Amino acid sequence: MLSRLTRLSRRPEFGALIGVITVYLFFAIATHGNGFVTVAGTAGWLNTASELGIVAIPVAMLMIAGEFDLSIGSVIGATSILLAIGHSTYHVPIEIMILAALLMGVGVGLFNGIVTTRTRLPSFIVTLVSLLSLSGAALGLSRMLAGTPNVSLRVDGYIKQVFASHLGNANISIAWWLAISAVAWWVLSRTRAGNWVLATGGEKNAAREAGVPTDRVKISLFVATALGAVLVGIIQTLEFNGGEATRGQVYVFNSIIASVIGGVFLQGGYGSAFGVTLGTMTYGIVSLGIYYTGWNADWAQLLLGILLLIAVLANNLFQKLALRG
Repeated sequence: MLSRLTRLSRRPEFGALIGVITVYLFFAIATHGNGFVTVAGTAGWLNTASELGIVAIPVAMLMIAGEFDLSIGSVIGATSILLAIGHSTYHVPIEIMILAALLMGVGVGLFNGIVTTRTRLPSFIVTLVSLLSLSGAALGLSRMLAGTPNVSLRVDGYIKQVFASHLGNANISIAWWLAISAVAWWVLSRTRAGNWVLATGGEKNAAREAGVPTDRVKISLFVATALGAVLVGIIQTLEFNGGEATRGQVYVFNSIIASVIGGVFLQGGYGSAFGVTLGTMTYGIVSLGIYYTGWNADWAQLLLGILLLIAVLANNLFQKLALRG
């Protein structure tokens, strides 16, 4: 039993599991009788966790490979306003606008990946350029084409069902999140590509000498992060019946926070998809739990900051345990 617990403690998601259980119990006690543990309350924090998780999981995989992507916030906003202007202002079928948004995401991901791998500039700088450029373009074009950065959009039919339907209080984004989590878990733990991701972030030069296509791995992951952001942009635009050029900026650092809480190292080379899923759950619990307590919402940022510090310290400890094993 002790040896099994020791092996478990060396896994990347162990700290995230302890964290999500602790945070949930804390708010279950602190909000006793206020509805936090009801089906509606659970659906509320799962909805928050799911939309963050759709972005955070590919971001975490990119971080495991040793890179960052700050452009996701602008990709969400650009997707949102692109769909709204294209469909509402110019009456282009929503299916075509979704395809255009996906192509835009691929283009942004390829730009970030190719520039980063070819120039060897830090991905923090490259994606910051993309963040600022795409945000400015989305805001400027929305004002030029629609006269406003906020455009209403109304979509029904199967597109609404696929991206913005709900069962009770639970949004379909939860299903998207769980599916992406499962795929990411399978890739990281069951495929050669997953080994390549871990090797690229662990020791890039050694991985390249061993035949790992490190540049291709990074470019693919940059495309994945952009497509995750596009998906969140589609979901939110259809969910809120409108596009907003500035939507999505909060996801830039929240996705990194959820990844680190989920056991991903900022240095790369270590982490798991399951851990990041737990990290996004922790974020959702804290964000919604604060409202059920009746406390000022500003305290949520304090709690997340404390959790982030604890997660970094715990990750360092678990890394030392893993190296000993």
